[in-house]
Amino acid sequence: MSKVFVTGANGFIGSHVVEALLSAGHSVHAFCEYNSNGSFGWLDGFTHPELSFVLGDVRDAGSVERAMEGTDCTAHLAALIAIPYSYVAPRSYIDTNVTGTMNVLEAARKYGHSNVVVTSTSEVYGTPDSVPIHESHELKGQSPYSATKIAADKLAEAWAKSFELPVLILRPFNTYGPRQSFRAVIPTIIGQLLLGPSLQLGSLETKRDFTYVADTALAFVRAIESAVEPGTVIQLGTGRTVSVADVVRIVSDQLGIVPELELSEERLRPAASEVQILLSDPKRAKEQLGWTASTSLEDGLAKSISWMKENRRTIDRYVI
Repeated sequence: MSKVFVTGANGFIGSHVVEALLSAGHSVHAFCEYNSNGSFGWLDGFTHPELSFVLGDVRDAGSVERAMEGTDCTAHLAALIAIPYSYVAPRSYIDTNVTGTMNVLEAARKYGHSNVVVTSTSEVYGTPDSVPIHESHELKGQSPYSATKIAADKLAEAWAKSFELPVLILRPFNTYGPRQSFRAVIPTIIGQLLLGPSLQLGSLETKRDFTYVADTALAFVRAIESAVEPGTVIQLGTGRTVSVADVVRIVSDQLGIVPELELSEERLRPAASEVQILLSDPKRAKEQLGWTASTSLEDGLAKSISWMKENRRTIDRYVI
């Protein structure tokens, strides 16, 4: 059993990773963003004998270093992730995604962590030259968000090569499921349609490789338990791509609704910044982690709809 330091533990994917690590028999020290309410986000009210919490900020090196003491390995998920907001506040993305990652790497190096998993994103590829995308594909900073995640990935690579830190870079494609915020397209679609047929969206033509969050969380457990070459990049995807229009059709069919679609200009990315298609090659994850995504898009969307209904999660406005 390892004592795993998890940054971004209170977030969407992070909270699922915490639960998956605990289910696998690990101990977790959950690092959650400081707030004056003392909230642990999606982990509020969740208790487990092998779970402890600390509030802090990845942008503060001392905060990270103090919190990490006594842990064995790291799953680093803390990040600013909303692409549209990165156009508005790019410096905050540099502070959190770049400086924050360096702070985590340095603290892990100080304490001799046996495994450090850094969370990347498929957005680092930009609009790919060809699909399916392999880990060796060129990285393209098509948004301030993707540029900061490329920088974080390269820091992880550098710390592996320069200091022999056992870093593994996990690169999830579009993860979705319970607890996801409305800034993402799937909860936006479901949340609007739960209120009725009116549906405002940006581009319907963009295509994504959607992975259910429980599958993504399991990959983090496998990564924490792995022994791969430091600096290795492994992407997490299904090997299937669908358009936003396809998601609308599946959700509408499952809800028994005929949607009334309306284009929302504010939901469109700048043309040169939009990533048109993402499709993973999942071979390396299977070979090196023994991981494959097992939840179909149809089943994952049904689970997402059920969770949003039970939690009365609807949306009638644009969330950046």
